[in-house]
Amino acid sequence: MTTEDERSRGAGWLTFASVLLVLAGVMRLFDALWAFGYRGALPGDLQDAVLGDRLGNYGWWWLGTGVLLIGAGFAAFAGVALGRWAGVAAAVIGALGAITWMPYYPVWSMVYVIIAVLVIYGLTVPVDPER
Repeated sequence: MTTEDERSRGAGWLTFASVLLVLAGVMRLFDALWAFGYRGALPGDLQDAVLGDRLGNYGWWWLGTGVLLIGAGFAAFAGVALGRWAGVAAAVIGALGAITWMPYYPVWSMVYVIIAVLVIYGLTVPVDPER
């Protein structure tokens, strides 16, 4: 059984996770715009990367992930039960996508992974249904 304090804390975590989902989605949209517009030199070992050596492939991946993260964030914030599970799935997808870039941009990738872990925790904390 959860106490009243735990349920109110869960509502705070749900709001926090929803905001982080939307923020991570916006960050992914910026990453997609960067990938589509980047004309500089790429890391030499990018041909060994998961989605190949074309930065446009990652741009499309990040665009789709960003839209998914933003949609899940708004759904979770609105209290849609399926939105919480979609948020967990979106956070996992976002973290896995960030891990693929760990060899190239380790700090930025870790920021995404940390955000995903906080989102997953925030979405799985019990919440009062009468919130």
